[in-house]
Amino acid sequence: MIEFETVKNVIVDTLGCEAKAVKPEATLKDLGADSLAAVELMMAMEEATGVTISDEDMASLQTVGSIMDYVAAHQG
Repeated sequence: MIEFETVKNVIVDTLGCEAKAVKPEATLKDLGADSLAAVELMMAMEEATGVTISDEDMASLQTVGSIMDYVAAHQG
């Protein structure tokens, strides 16, 4: 099971946002991610978790919580 701290650390490292801003309900836009940063974040998330995120699914992952749910559902 993916831990929130793991997801938070990847987001902070990739986006350079404040750790206190990373909450399940926060959107990537709230955290300062444009479309390029969102792609970079998904690649970093794949590397950190071992879960492949398809381009189609990536478009629907707009909040920290949705990313966590997706990774948790697709971990082996």
